Amino acid sequence: MTLRRYLQLDVFADRPGAGNPLGVVLNADGLDSAAMQAFAAWTNLSETIFLLPPVEGADYRVRIFTPRQELPFAGHPSVGAAWVAIDAGLATPREGALVQDCAAGLLPVRVAGSGARALISVRAPRSRRIDPAELDQPDAIAAALAAVTAPLALGERAPALWDNGARWWVLELADAAAVRALQPDLPAIAALTRSCGAVGLGVYATADAGDHQLVVRAFCPADNIPEDPVTGSINASIGAQLAASGGFPGGATRYVASQGRELGRDGRVEVALDAEGEIWIGGRVQAVIRGRADW
Repeated sequence: MTLRRYLQLDVFADRPGAGNPLGVVLNADGLDSAAMQAFAAWTNLSETIFLLPPVEGADYRVRIFTPRQELPFAGHPSVGAAWVAIDAGLATPREGALVQDCAAGLLPVRVAGSGARALISVRAPRSRRIDPAELDQPDAIAAALAAVTAPLALGERAPALWDNGARWWVLELADAAAVRALQPDLPAIAALTRSCGAVGLGVYATADAGDHQLVVRAFCPADNIPEDPVTGSINASIGAQLAASGGFPGGATRYVASQGRELGRDGRVEVALDAEGEIWIGGRVQAVIRGRADW
C-alpha cells in the first residue's frame, strides 16, 4: 500500500470549525477513478479532491469527487485546491496568480496574502441557464419543481436551473428570514434534482447585515448531503443569476454571502463580477488535519 499525504481543510472559513470541510489527497498518482470515488465515499465529506501533476499551462491539476460522483467543477474544492497547492509547495503564485487544471478546463486563480489569512479566488466556469423544457421528461421536472416550491415564499426572480460544471436549481426566497427558517422537503428536492441531473438546490435572499449582503443555503439530498455547509458553485450560479437580472445588491460588483449558519458552520463567500462578465468566488482556508492516508 502507498501512504499518501492527506489534509482536511475548512474552506470559506475564518477559523477552524467554520466553512465547509474538504478532504485532500496529495500525490494521488496511481489512484484510478474507482479508487478515488471509493475514497471520497469513505470520507463521506461533501467533496474530496485529489492533486495530480498539471498539464502544460497549469500550475496544478485537481479531480473533484462527491461521495457519489465526480464533478467537473466545484467552488470550495477549487479554493481549497489552490490553497493546498501553495501550502504543499506544489505551486507558487506569479504576481498573485495561478492556473488550475480541472475537468472544467483551465481556471484562473487569484491569491492575496498568505497562510490562514490568504484570500483565494477562482474564476468559475461561465454559468448557463438551462431550459428544463429541452431536457428529457420536462413534464415530470415541472411537477417535481412545483412540489418543492409550493410551500415556499418565493422572491421576484423565477426558479431557474443553472450549470457551471455543477448543475443547480437556484431559488430566490422572499427575504433572509425565509432562508434562515426554511425546513426543506428533502425527498422532494432529491426527486427534483434526480429528474434533471442536478447536484442540488440552493436558496438565497438579500440581507441587511454588516458583514454580508446575501444569505444562502444549499441542499444535495440525492448525494446523501442533506445540507451543504458552504458551496462555491451555487454561489457562483446565484451571482450569475443576479448579474443577468438586475445586478448585484446595491449595484455593486462584489458582495459577501453568508452560508452555513444553520449547521453551526457560518462561512463567508466573496463573490465578484469582473469587467468581462465573469463570476469569481473567493474565501479563506483553515488546515485542520495533516496526516497520511493508506489507500
